[in-house]
Amino acid sequence: MDNNISDAIGVIAQSADTVFILLGAILVLAMHAGFAFLEVGTVRHKNQVNALVKIITDFAFSAVAYFVIGYQIAYGSHFFVSAETLGANHGYELVKFFFLLTFAAAIPAIVSGGIAERGSFKPFLFASALIVAFVYPFFEGIIWNGNFGFQAWLEYTFGAQFHDFAGSVVVHAMGGWLALVAILLLGSRRGRKPGIAFAPSNIPFLALGSWVLIVGWFGFNVMSAQTLDGISGLVAVNSLMAMVGGTIIALIVGKNDPGFIHNGPLAGLVAVCAGSDLMHPVGAFIVGGVAGGLFVVIYTKLQRSSKVDDVLGVWPLHGLCGVWGGIAAGIFGQSAFGGLGGVSFSAQVVGTIAGVIVAIIGGILVYGTINKVSSLRLSQEDEFHGADIAIHKIGSTNSDK
Repeated sequence: MDNNISDAIGVIAQSADTVFILLGAILVLAMHAGFAFLEVGTVRHKNQVNALVKIITDFAFSAVAYFVIGYQIAYGSHFFVSAETLGANHGYELVKFFFLLTFAAAIPAIVSGGIAERGSFKPFLFASALIVAFVYPFFEGIIWNGNFGFQAWLEYTFGAQFHDFAGSVVVHAMGGWLALVAILLLGSRRGRKPGIAFAPSNIPFLALGSWVLIVGWFGFNVMSAQTLDGISGLVAVNSLMAMVGGTIIALIVGKNDPGFIHNGPLAGLVAVCAGSDLMHPVGAFIVGGVAGGLFVVIYTKLQRSSKVDDVLGVWPLHGLCGVWGGIAAGIFGQSAFGGLGGVSFSAQVVGTIAGVIVAIIGGILVYGTINKVSSLRLSQEDEFHGADIAIHKIGSTNSDK
């Protein structure tokens, strides 16, 4: 009788874990719609269709690359076994793959916003597949699966491993610094003059994208526990407070600019990912506020740059705020600052730098190689007409009656 009760409890627990992580996967999948509409609202009208198409096709190519190669590199397991084996434990391992895939596919979605309006379609699709197959899972496995002994070395040297609960560095900094490589390789959009930015084409779409990302982010962070018994309300409230902090500071520093106001919360959420399970909510508010201010200041400076034409500001938003998040976990995660402790500032700095190095080297290898084979940049004529007509043969709206 006791064995039957124990078995029943085990089945229920396994089922609950499967549902838990499935809901997380669905929420993060929805975030890709947020990426799409954030880009649609920011780019000019002649590139809106391309923004939508890139996000969904990047996800499709990423899914194949991660299923066949990437997941095995990161975690040493694959899916080329019987369906019966895959379905064991209510298919938990399959759903875990789905959840982690939505993280991996965020990398191309981040890059997409930086190279918008002048990036070639198919070459970047191929590049996205290579990055999700090789570059991202290489670092993901090092941090989240202990590959190559890097985490063990950090723990031995600094007393703690690199802590990145939900991917400030593993996902966001990786995506932001990969994007910077592509942005520098492509150069500026034709017609863009430093100090004179192209205005967002649709503020309501931009705001919609921001809101979808904000809501989905609670799946991104909270469900990173991956099991129901690991769920923590601290993660949820820390995410909330970082989002709020980013919004308020972006409002103040950005002087009421709606683009900054809707990117501020995203900056805060990027930064809090790493230490959201460790910080006190007040610490999370400060971390988010610093990130919101950092984004506004750096993106404003980039608008005056002739070399860095980052359309959505993905390098400051994901790259720099992700770096800040990795380091901030080593500050506000400390018990002296109200956190739970068990984290090393030195380990956080070293781990963060390692992520940036992997992203830069990986970006140079992938984007540099593909650019030699097939140009990553649209032709001058196609860029002038816009990616919508040049690539997809249709505009975003039709006024025919």
